[in-house]
Amino acid sequence: MVVETVIFYLFAAILLLAGLRVITARNPVHAVLFLVLAFFTAAAIWLLLRAEFLAIALVLVYVGAVMVLFLFVVMMLDVNLERLREGFWNNLPAAIVVGGIMVMEMAAVLAGRYFGIAPRVRELPPGYSNTKELGRVLYTDYAYAFEIAAVILLVAIVAAIALTLRRRKDRRVQRPAEQTRVRREERVRLVSMPAEKDQ
Repeated sequence: MVVETVIFYLFAAILLLAGLRVITARNPVHAVLFLVLAFFTAAAIWLLLRAEFLAIALVLVYVGAVMVLFLFVVMMLDVNLERLREGFWNNLPAAIVVGGIMVMEMAAVLAGRYFGIAPRVRELPPGYSNTKELGRVLYTDYAYAFEIAAVILLVAIVAAIALTLRRRKDRRVQRPAEQTRVRREERVRLVSMPAEKDQ
């Protein structure tokens, strides 16, 4: 139990430092890479909590797809960093208030053990699988909500493709049907020139 506690606090410290560097890094590429580190450490904490499916989903979905997309967008766009940081100090009071509320909530959760408010810990049977239990609940109790969410995501994907797929007038395209129907007379012109004589 002591080893798990040490590992938990180690990953929690790395997570807090990575989250702090996400908002304080001047380079947006570095901020994205620190966010990837934060996701990896959050996945490690979920593994300690025996939530294997959530940890794997976090790594595959967020780190493997979303953050790679963010990284490519940040690297390909010419982002004006000075304009982005113009309103940084204006939002600082609201950020301090929200951060203070979150710190008080976490302190209340951690201090609950010392005041006799201990969370209920249920002993898990030997063959318990977090992924199996999550799938059972998801596809029985929340089957309609899951299907509605899937349809909404499908509509969003189709709408995103439809919005980005537009015809450009300056684009050159190949038309293989016209290329195979071409005749020699349309493309090649024979010009007869008199031969030059050496003097």
